[in-house]
Amino acid sequence: MSENKSNFKNIELFWNVQFIYELVLAQLELQSFDIDYKVSEDFRNFSVKEIPNLEHFLSRTAYFGSALSKSSLYKSITSKNITRSINQYLTHWFYPYKGKFHPQMIRALINYMRVKEGETILDPFIGSGTTALEAQLLGINCIGVDISEVCSLISQAKTMSIGSIEDIIYHHTEIEGKLGKIQSNQEEEIITKISQIINSIEEPEVRNFFKVSELIAHSDKMRRKKKDFRKSFLKNSAKMITSVSDYADLQEEHNLKLGKVDIYQGDSRELKLDSNSIDGIVSSPPYSIALDYIENDKHAHSALGHDIDVIRNDFIGVRGKGKDKISSYNEDMEKIYLEMDRVLKKGKYCVIIIGNARFNNEEIKTVEMTINQFKKIGYKLEKNIDKIIFGLYNIMQKENILIFKKES
Repeated sequence: MSENKSNFKNIELFWNVQFIYELVLAQLELQSFDIDYKVSEDFRNFSVKEIPNLEHFLSRTAYFGSALSKSSLYKSITSKNITRSINQYLTHWFYPYKGKFHPQMIRALINYMRVKEGETILDPFIGSGTTALEAQLLGINCIGVDISEVCSLISQAKTMSIGSIEDIIYHHTEIEGKLGKIQSNQEEEIITKISQIINSIEEPEVRNFFKVSELIAHSDKMRRKKKDFRKSFLKNSAKMITSVSDYADLQEEHNLKLGKVDIYQGDSRELKLDSNSIDGIVSSPPYSIALDYIENDKHAHSALGHDIDVIRNDFIGVRGKGKDKISSYNEDMEKIYLEMDRVLKKGKYCVIIIGNARFNNEEIKTVEMTINQFKKIGYKLEKNIDKIIFGLYNIMQKENILIFKKES
């Protein structure tokens, strides 16, 4: 028996796997690693003949906590969590963004897509940066695009702060000292001072870090009715520093070669990318018909100096009324899908997580439209996995994980 092969009886699912779609993705993961398996009667253990490369499997798997009495890297990654949510480990928790991906799902999908270390994936709706962080952890490069400055800031802070942690700690001490000298209890004066201090920071990664902490404090003020903005900002900054430090420790402990991340604010209808330059795409288009992202993060946009009425015209699925709104959304999505096709290499995968929303009591067949559009431009639908949605105000009951392969 060669050193890279190990015979054993069982491998165990990660302890937090509880939904049918996760069991499906776990099996797809095994297939992506060319592992023959049988599911046990309790659906928690899998019997396998061999794992061609045990160490590689343990370093990448999302849904298996251990194999051959060895723990997976993902088990160590998820232990770096200072929140109450099992899906908000490391920097995933930064900012309470609605409609976040489950990072475990994204990690498994990247595995199924067989994207290798050093290759590049794209998320044209980067949102809160889940795809970027999971790709980075796997040593895969990620390009993330979003029309929202709020989203680009959050995603940058999650993935780029790790390289500036010492400077961030230094500036946190400086900011704490400056804010401690302010005698006024006038909240607006304190908010203005915090913004001025942050904007004076020259290093963009450090400035973005504290800008996100500021946005979280605005969220705390609006959503949780927290009255002490200064205390909230400093507490969030300290908590964020802990998570970034944990990330840095994890990288050193496991000698991780992190993927490169390039996140920018832009319009995915016109991607600033070369044709045939991307090795995989995974994204969830905006559910703007069901969820008004601008209104939901109005406090954050206002804090960044945005005119809400002006930026509304740039966001997909928000502008227009009635049927015109739906038509505009569909037209925009067709343009984006064509752009995604342009940049994706032949034979590679594109994964779209999307659901049918309701508008004026009418179901909008977004899933069907997406499938038809991709088939029309030469893609094969390999998998269509139902995923029940919990939360999102119960506006949508489920979404679909659509796995397409570019054949032409």
